[in-house]
Amino acid sequence: MARSALRLPTVLRTPWRRERLEKTEPEPVTDPAPVVPEHRPLPLPIRLPIMLLAFVFMVAFAIALARITLEPSPASEALTHSNMRPGNSLKAYFDYGTVRDTLKQIGGNVLLGVPFGVLVPVLAPRARGMLQVLFLTALVMLMVELTQGALITGRAFDIDDVILNTTGALLGWLLLGRRLGRGVHARRRKVVAE
Repeated sequence: MARSALRLPTVLRTPWRRERLEKTEPEPVTDPAPVVPEHRPLPLPIRLPIMLLAFVFMVAFAIALARITLEPSPASEALTHSNMRPGNSLKAYFDYGTVRDTLKQIGGNVLLGVPFGVLVPVLAPRARGMLQVLFLTALVMLMVELTQGALITGRAFDIDDVILNTTGALLGWLLLGRRLGRGVHARRRKVVAE
């Protein structure tokens, strides 16, 4: 019995000592919640022309996108087919297309998405995050592809185009859009909860 009592920690053997130890321990110091530093945007005389220029580019891009994707192509009507399986069109480009045509198709679809990644964070302060930009791009491009497949002669729905356009938006956001969005719009202070 005596041996087992010696093996127990002192705090467990005598309750009065445990109370005394608890009273003598200093109370932990609690720091206030850390504050994320505020990011200051560019001065207003610089921000306004940037936003106006971004708006003009977005309108021009929308017009160019409509002309590129929504013009009928009766000559290629027999060649068009819808693609609902991700990767099928890409595989066909690599298997049956020339290197030039493959690069043109893939590169063109990626480049079509880049303006979304650059301009959306500047024009829409609540859509500055990567996921918001990707979701908005995928949604717009999905609508374009659905319109092509349903209404435009010589055009077809292709899910790979939506994926490539969204990849282009990601590249645009990573290269320039994220920084432009931060420069034009102020970041609100956030208190980080522990």
